[in-house]
Amino acid sequence: MDSDDIVEIIVRHIRDVVPELADHPIGRDDAMADLGVDSIERGEIVVATLEDLGLDIPLVQLHGPRNIGELADLLHDKRAA
Repeated sequence: MDSDDIVEIIVRHIRDVVPELADHPIGRDDAMADLGVDSIERGEIVVATLEDLGLDIPLVQLHGPRNIGELADLLHDKRAA
């Protein structure tokens, strides 16, 4: 699984948590905040993504990424480690 696969998982969870974004184009360069995702929704999205990836990472370690692509890259690196 590469970073782009993880982006697809994140986008799927964004659409599940925020149904208003179901038809909205979402890509690697989009920030969840810019899409209108609040901090509670972001937490739900990240936790669901971690579960799908089989990762057990404290959420505090995932606060650096500025957009979906950077989050996917970080999760990809954590998964490979």
